[in-house]
Amino acid sequence: MYLRQKPSDDLVEILDLSALFDPFQRKVNGRLHAGEELQDPSDFAKNELVFPSGESLPRCWTDPQYREARQRA
Repeated sequence: MYLRQKPSDDLVEILDLSALFDPFQRKVNGRLHAGEELQDPSDFAKNELVFPSGESLPRCWTDPQYREARQRA
């Protein structure tokens, strides 16, 4: 899966999807896709990632208390 890093506007290949879907993980392992050479894997903060379309990540991927917030609304 590819996401876009907001600060650099570059694509990031997500290498650990389970960490991406886990709301308790604040970072996810991925590989930046910029330039012609394959980059080394590194950690990326989830709050800096969006879908390539610019849409934010689902709240259930980033907020461990998303269910409680939904019940209050």
